[in-house]
Amino acid sequence: MISIRQLTLDRGSFRLEGVDLEIPDGAYAVLMGPTGCGKTSVLECVAGLVAARAGSILIGGRDVTRLPAAERQLGYVPQDGALFAGLGVWENLAFALRIRGEKEANVKARITELAHALGIAHLLERGIRGLSGGERQRVALGRALAFRPRVMLLDEPLAALDETSRDAMCSLLETLHRGTGTTFLHVTHSAAEATRLATVRLDAVKLFQRR
Repeated sequence: MISIRQLTLDRGSFRLEGVDLEIPDGAYAVLMGPTGCGKTSVLECVAGLVAARAGSILIGGRDVTRLPAAERQLGYVPQDGALFAGLGVWENLAFALRIRGEKEANVKARITELAHALGIAHLLERGIRGLSGGERQRVALGRALAFRPRVMLLDEPLAALDETSRDAMCSLLETLHRGTGTTFLHVTHSAAEATRLATVRLDAVKLFQRR
């Protein structure tokens, strides 16, 4: 499903060279490594937010290396969630569907379905300000999942959560993975997250060559 071949990327003085990754369809892949090793840069390159200097990225056999982020049809949750503060919970969840021109009846049905699956139905009329960290991450997940992407990219989604919220979010991610069949690529520095969630575990230190 996700194939990265001889990827080279630069970010200022930071460079990764010759990165190869293969993640099978439907896997929950966890890319684990210490802060600063380049795992977020690789995730953002897959998402289309960072340009590759060389190499290729294939999603489902399709070369997306030079495609804009919006054309890659990937769900992406950055570390801080990056919710639209000027929009409420409902509007955040509906955003990806509305920009794709979905009929309002379909939007309503999908948001209702997601809200129940994510345990946030009681938040639908709320604004973003005042939500807890766990609530914000659930809304961010819902926004990314709304259009049913075949691939979900998660950048340290549990890093800012307390222990109780982290455990609940792990359970939710396990349920979503089983229920959707979506391929996940989850970046973290936590061995505990990798042990619990990964069906494919990737060691960034071994895989990346920094120049």
